[in-house]
Amino acid sequence: MLAYTVRRLLGTIPLLLAASILTFLLIDLSGDPLADLRVQQPPVPEEVIKAEEARLYLDRSLPERYVLWLTGIGGNGDIGLLRGKFGPSVQGADYDIGHALAERLGTTLRLVSAALLLALGLAILSGVISALRQYSMVDYTLTLIGFLALAMPTFWLGALIKEAGVWVNQQTGYTIFYTVGATSADTRGFTTAQLLADHLGHLVLPTLTLMLTGYAAWSRYQRTSMLEVLNSDYVRLARAKGLPNRVVLRRHALRTALIPLTTVVAVTVAGTVDGVILIETVFQWRGLGDFFVEAIKRNDSYALMGWLMLSGTAVIIANLIADLLYGVLDPRIRYE
Repeated sequence: MLAYTVRRLLGTIPLLLAASILTFLLIDLSGDPLADLRVQQPPVPEEVIKAEEARLYLDRSLPERYVLWLTGIGGNGDIGLLRGKFGPSVQGADYDIGHALAERLGTTLRLVSAALLLALGLAILSGVISALRQYSMVDYTLTLIGFLALAMPTFWLGALIKEAGVWVNQQTGYTIFYTVGATSADTRGFTTAQLLADHLGHLVLPTLTLMLTGYAAWSRYQRTSMLEVLNSDYVRLARAKGLPNRVVLRRHALRTALIPLTTVVAVTVAGTVDGVILIETVFQWRGLGDFFVEAIKRNDSYALMGWLMLSGTAVIIANLIADLLYGVLDPRIRYE
C-alpha cells in the first residue's frame, strides 16, 4: 500500500505540470489584466502603465512568463509556484495572493467538510433504506426528495433556503438562522463557546444547501448499487449459509455497494467546488468562492491561476483517496 501510494503521488507530478500549462495558457488568453487601466479616463500616463507591465511581468514573452510563474527564476521574489509564491496581483504590491488564499481556505473547508460528510452519510443511509424497502412509501418519499434537490439549480436552492431562513427570523422575531457571512460582524468579547456557536450558526444554511446538492445524486447511486448487490449470487449464498441479516448487509452487501459511490464522490469533487462558488456568493461568505469571483471581476490573472491550481490539486487528491479506499472496501484488490 505504501509503495502504491508513493507511486501515485509521483504520478501526480506530470499531471499537475500539465494542469499548470493549461491553466496558464487559458488565463493568459482570457484578457489583458491592465485593460481597465489602459482605457481609464483621464488617461493614465504611459510610464505608469509600463511600470505595471514590468511589475506583473507582462513585458516578457509567454514561455518566459510561464517558467517564471512556475519556478520564480528571474523574478523579484514575489512569484514562483515551487517557492510558494503565486505572483503579483493587480490589486497592488502589498496584496499577497498566497496569504489571501490561505486565509479564505479555512472558511471554505469549514463549509465543504461539513457538507460532504453530512451528504455522504445521508446518501448512504437513504440509499440503503430505499434498496431494502424498494417500492415502499419510504422509497418513494426519499426518491422524491432526491429528485427535487437534483432538479434545482444550486444558486436557486441556496436563495430559497436563505429566504426561508429570513422568513423564520421575521415570524419569530429572533435570529434563529444566520443568512449573511461566515461569522457575525463583531465578535469582540465573545468567549470560545460563543465564538464556536456563532460559527456553527452561520454554517447551518450554506451547509444544508451544499449537502442537498451532493446528497441528491449520491443517494441515487447508492440505492442502485445496493439493489444490484442484494440480488447478487454471493449475497444469496451468504443468506443460505444462515448468516444473520445484519452481518450480510454490513460485511457483504454494503461494503461492496460503497465502491461505485466512492468513485462518484471523487469525480464530483470538481462539481462541489463549483457549488461552493455559488453558495458563498448567495450567503456572502468570504471564502475561496468569493475570492474567485473577485479575481474574475478584477481580471487578476495570477490570483485566478492560483485558485485553479489549488482546486485542481484538491480534485487529484480526492481521486487518490478514492483509489486507496478501493483496497479497504474490496478485499480482492491488492496493491503490489
